[in-house]
Amino acid sequence: MTESEFLNLSDTILDRIEAACDDATADIDPQRQGNVLELEFEDGSKIIVNRHVPNQELWIAAKHGGFHYRMQNGQWRNTRDDGEFFADLATAITLHGGEEFHFGES
Repeated sequence: MTESEFLNLSDTILDRIEAACDDATADIDPQRQGNVLELEFEDGSKIIVNRHVPNQELWIAAKHGGFHYRMQNGQWRNTRDDGEFFADLATAITLHGGEEFHFGES
């Protein structure tokens, strides 16, 4: 994909994350600055989601680790295992927020 396509796609993904957090019952405060989306939780912990343009990757930093995702066969897959971006992010949000979290269908 071109850099422009990656930027547009990753903007859509960050928008989807923000909307899902706004709709969640857990207290999640999403704040975006450029390529970085911070999700702050009631206890002060944060999940950082950002895009890494040179590698065309999405990155997640959470209290249980850091993860990189690259588009493979139409899905954002973890570069180290078979994890999927939205499933892994939902797990991280559940761990931070203390409430079950799921992304709806896009």
